[in-house]
Amino acid sequence: MPALTGAERKQAFFSKLSKLIEDYHKVLIVGADNVGSHHMQTIRKALRGKAVLLMGKNTMVRKAIKGVAENNPKLQTLLQYIKGNVGLLFCKDDLSGIRKIILELKVAAPAKVGAICPNDVIVPAGPTGMEPTQTSFLQALNIPSQINKGQVDILNDVKILNTGQKVGQSESALLSKLSIKPFSYGLIIQTVYDEGSIYDVSVLSMSDQDIVNKFSNGVKNVAAVSLGIGFPTVAALPHVLIRGYKNLLAISLTTEYSFPRADKVKHAIANPGAVATTTTTTTTSSSTPAAKPEEKKPEPVEEDDTDMGLSLFD
Repeated sequence: MPALTGAERKQAFFSKLSKLIEDYHKVLIVGADNVGSHHMQTIRKALRGKAVLLMGKNTMVRKAIKGVAENNPKLQTLLQYIKGNVGLLFCKDDLSGIRKIILELKVAAPAKVGAICPNDVIVPAGPTGMEPTQTSFLQALNIPSQINKGQVDILNDVKILNTGQKVGQSESALLSKLSIKPFSYGLIIQTVYDEGSIYDVSVLSMSDQDIVNKFSNGVKNVAAVSLGIGFPTVAALPHVLIRGYKNLLAISLTTEYSFPRADKVKHAIANPGAVATTTTTTTTSSSTPAAKPEEKKPEPVEEDDTDMGLSLFD
């Protein structure tokens, strides 16, 4: 089969992108730095049947999106995120499940000279397996050590690299000798596109309870603003009703006007002792199980000398 020309490859790429956008309404913009071809094939295999990963030159991706956006203007919001080494991951429903698969498909990698650290690197304390003649690596990095049983031991945990720092020759050689692979690389989800809406990837890690809590906080804020400016809303309705009830109760207590609820409060004010007794009795009965009444034993009758004399000589 003859190889496709440059124009034919571009047309095939545009057709594929258009078909994916038509079939899938959710897109994850993923970073693909330090991801090799074999690792990429492993990711595609794991996502088969769940999502489709599309990689391409940013200029071609932008041009293809602009062409499709003529019929779907919402896609214009994707253009500003097509920069750097990124790809498009087309999904349908379970975005959290897709994110979990991507996080699991990270591979450990050694610290190469000149690489930028994605995380802090800490060398743990303990035996290193290095010969005493190799202490120069530790001395160059100011790592306290001692020789124990013919090998070098590190005394304390030591951080040798910080996030964002460039790996040097000494750090790379030491980590290589210790067989430590401090970095892990894979696809990194940067942004989520959901039918025209763009939101941060942190939304995918939220639980149902987190969503309920945020909604509750929003309702509280709406109610507070509503009460503050005197504008009626559904969120403020319970507070308005309680406030109205308190006002009616205050009027009833200072006047002869009354209603059933106010009668109970007036009775409690007029007879505080009875209410306190009732409350105490109710609390005790509800918290402590009823004890069985103790059976009283018959007390022994004391003998009286007078009675004895009367019964004998009567």
